[in-house]
Parts: sequence; structure tokens; C-alpha cells
Amino acid sequence: MVSSSHEALHRVFQKDPALLTRALRRVLHVPFPEPREFAVLNADLTETEPVERRVDTLMRVETDEGAYLLVVESQGKPDEGKRGSWPYYLSYLYAKYRCEPVLIVITQSSTTARWAAQPIRLGLPGWHSLTVRPLVLGPDNVPVITDEREAERDVPLAVLSAMTHGRGRQAAPILESLAAALRTIDSESAAVFVAFVDSCLVDPQAKQIWRDLMAAIHYFFRHPVAEQVRDEGREEGRVEERAEMTLRILDWRGIGVPEAVRARVESCTDPDQLTAWAERALHVTDAAQLFRED
Repeated sequence: MVSSSHEALHRVFQKDPALLTRALRRVLHVPFPEPREFAVLNADLTETEPVERRVDTLMRVETDEGAYLLVVESQGKPDEGKRGSWPYYLSYLYAKYRCEPVLIVITQSSTTARWAAQPIRLGLPGWHSLTVRPLVLGPDNVPVITDEREAERDVPLAVLSAMTHGRGRQAAPILESLAAALRTIDSESAAVFVAFVDSCLVDPQAKQIWRDLMAAIHYFFRHPVAEQVRDEGREEGRVEERAEMTLRILDWRGIGVPEAVRARVESCTDPDQLTAWAERALHVTDAAQLFRED
């Protein structure tokens, strides 16, 4: 299971390497050639024992115009040390592989994105020996995907949207559209994406929204995050949790809950019925529609 947002932000590209080149073309409008083949490479750039240098994710992509090395760095906050290490990474990789390196920085912070986008210029003023211009993916340019159909068209990009914008006010609609889109792909891939998103949601309310949404999707019950959610209460607690989850989803979606509806949900003791209501809560436009099939 992914243990931190730092790991998830770059490992999502290992799960779907083509997402990276799609993001470069769609988000940053970089005319990157159409890829034919990807290979994830060893990210360790250490040369000698005293100094260890390691990039987060390193991939080689073959195109009709030649091979490129995609160097992905997950960045939580500004770090002036990277002004020295990033040029080193690119120079070392070019010397080792003899193909063009491309530095991509992924972040959840607008402040960090602005910092990372600043060119690194080494040498004399007006006569730079080396210039590094990172390509930056962050909250200011990654699309906010709140439409279910758009999320279904490109699930990995919807995952990146949730990971990047998960701390903002728009978190709930982003997570809802992604939860629906995950039903359209295989459960193994969905479980990996679920873990990535769960690791990146630092806002407690957003994380709870995500876990409630996932608890309503059956395939997710086999994932460790869902097992943690399920094990917290067992049978009696599970019933109470499902009832609260149904009402929370309606509340997050801005749907008013009459007292009669609330009382019926809270008095229900059937976990399967509560699961069905939680799933319907993702789509209904009126709270009474929870019971339309009863």
C-alpha cells in the first residue's frame, strides 16, 4: 500500500506511463511526440558511496522522433537544494544514456509549482553555461475533473486530478466523479488508483469522503484501505457506519434530508440495504429517491 503522497504523486505515472505524455500535451501544451513504448528504469543515480542521488521516477519512452528520458520529481515544498541536484540529474542521465532528459515536477501546492517552474541558470549573467526549465504539473494547470463522463474517458487523468486538487473546496465533486469512473476499469487497476488517491488526501474531510465513496463500491472491499474501514466497527458498528455514510454523502452533495428519511436510514439494521442506499446516494437528486425500489 502506498505510504505517502510523495510516493503516490510520481508512482501513478509508473502505473500508467502514457498518462505522463498525455499530461504534457494536454495540460502543458508541450508537443511531445506520440510514444510507441515505455520502460521504467532504475531511479538510482548514485556514483560513489559517500553521495546518494535518486530521482523519484525515471522512464524511457521511444517515439518516432527518438528516445527520451522522463525524469519525474514529486515535490511537497520548495527546496533550494534541488537547484543543484536537478541539473546534475539531467547531465548525468544524458551522459549515461545519450538521449534527451525531460524534467517533470508534480506537486499539490501552487506555491511549490511557481517555485519549481523558475528556470535554473548556471554560469555568467547573460551567458549561461546551463539552463534547466522544469515542466510543472500542479493545481494551477491540472484540470479539475468533476464530470463523470469526462472521468470515464481518461481514468488515470481523473486520478491525477483528485491527487492534485484533493485538498480544495472542489474535492467532493472530483472524488464523486472518479469513484463512478473506477467502476468502468478492472478491479486490480482500480485498487491501485484508490490507494494513490487515499495517500494524497491530506484534508481529513476529503479523506473521509473518499473512504465513504469507496465503501459503497463492492470491488474495493478487497483492498486494504477498505478492510481498515470495515474492521473498525464489525457488525453493529458497520451498520451504524453505513447509515452515517449514506447521510453524509447526501449532505456533501447538498441534498436536504427530511427527518422521515433520516429516521428510516438510522433505524435500518440490514447492512446490504444500507449499502444499496449508500450507492443510490451518489446519484439521487432527492433524498426520498433512496427508497424508490422498496
